[in-house]
Amino acid sequence: MEMKERLKIPRQPMPEQDPQVRKRNFEEVPLGYTPEVAKAEALRCIQCKKPECVEGCPVEVDIPGFIALIAEGKFIDAARKIKQTNALPAVCGRVCPQEVQCEIRCVRGRKGEPVAIGRLERFVADYERAAGEVSIPKIETQTGKKIAIVGSGPSGLTVAGDLVQMGHDVTIFEALHAAGGVLVYGIPEFRLPKAIVASEVDYLKKLGVKIETSNVIGKVATVDELFAEGYDAVFLGTGAGLPSFMNIPGENLNGVYSANEYLTRSNLMKAYRFPEYDTPIVRGKNVAVIGGGNVAMDSARTAMRLGADHVYLVYRRSRQEMPARIEEIHHAEEEGIELHLLTNPIRYIGNDKGWVTGIECLRMELGEPDDSGRRRPVPIKGSEFVKDVDTVVVAIGAGSNPLVQSTTPGLDTNKWNYIIADEETGQTSREGVFAGGDIVTGAATVILAMGAGRKAARAIHKYVMSK
Repeated sequence: MEMKERLKIPRQPMPEQDPQVRKRNFEEVPLGYTPEVAKAEALRCIQCKKPECVEGCPVEVDIPGFIALIAEGKFIDAARKIKQTNALPAVCGRVCPQEVQCEIRCVRGRKGEPVAIGRLERFVADYERAAGEVSIPKIETQTGKKIAIVGSGPSGLTVAGDLVQMGHDVTIFEALHAAGGVLVYGIPEFRLPKAIVASEVDYLKKLGVKIETSNVIGKVATVDELFAEGYDAVFLGTGAGLPSFMNIPGENLNGVYSANEYLTRSNLMKAYRFPEYDTPIVRGKNVAVIGGGNVAMDSARTAMRLGADHVYLVYRRSRQEMPARIEEIHHAEEEGIELHLLTNPIRYIGNDKGWVTGIECLRMELGEPDDSGRRRPVPIKGSEFVKDVDTVVVAIGAGSNPLVQSTTPGLDTNKWNYIIADEETGQTSREGVFAGGDIVTGAATVILAMGAGRKAARAIHKYVMSK
């Protein structure tokens, strides 16, 4: 097709479930591209000589390469091209913030809309899986080196996939009863179906990665004991799973959850499939969710699907400052989530039985920028008001679980108890111990954790082979 014709093709929309239907089910919201639509979208890529989109990808996917294969109808080859650098394409195609990474660099976006890189990545990963064409690359040589990975979230899975293909003996130790970390406990089914995470994990097992679940490193064994057992290097990818609260009156009332607990009950423990699974969860009718990030959006949209009449998203800054993806905010509003912006909770009100019945808030206005570069919210005196609620979900970020740090002598951490690791290699203050993902950066995105895992895998390979 001539370049002039390619430039005339508009960005292909993604079909979605109707908001009024999907707000009461847990099925996936976007329905995916058909092969015809995927080819049309792929033809929009003008195959730049210097593709800036690749620079925007933390795991360095050959974006023009896989898109060119889609345009030719070679969907399986496209999936394999992505898997050369990304072991979790079906996950990334769904939850990566492409709009601020690869797509923001797309030349087509300068005079129109960028190529839908994320949607195309999802399409080929799904196509490969549905066709039963997932191939396992042959691993030529075994090095005899053993590597332990603590945590099976995005960084741990990436490190494992890279190192096992380099010929190393890789074992992942996961504290929970299912592999996937935040992909299974944090992200709801309607954004990332758990069967997809399971199939990506299964792919790694077929590559030769061993996964030991219900295995809490720091309790069952320490990092030093792993070395004593014969491991040559250890990667720490334990994530940021410690809930944060605001320390305001009433936080101990029944019905006030951390987003971590609320989403874990619904997602990993399958409360959304009651009575098939009997995990208890409060099905509030008037739910307040505190926060403005993706976790807050996931919590609010989960509450709506669990049967709430009203879900209020309470955020102390304005819409411009919300860290959540634009698509997530858009989907939440379509589903009837009510945004209460420039609003800050100051206390929770309870009844004589100890259950939350209300939330008192203050209106805010934006002042001067703070350390984050965002304008600091300043309270407006005398603007207090009360909202009647029966459930509160606090989604204001998460901290580092201190277990591994407290049981590993000589492992340097910062003032927030995150592990200090070299940005390019993941090397920590302990020889042979590497770290990456949220346990180093604080809560961030799946793809940034994967990018850290990719760098650490290279460094670990170099380290164990030099010993």
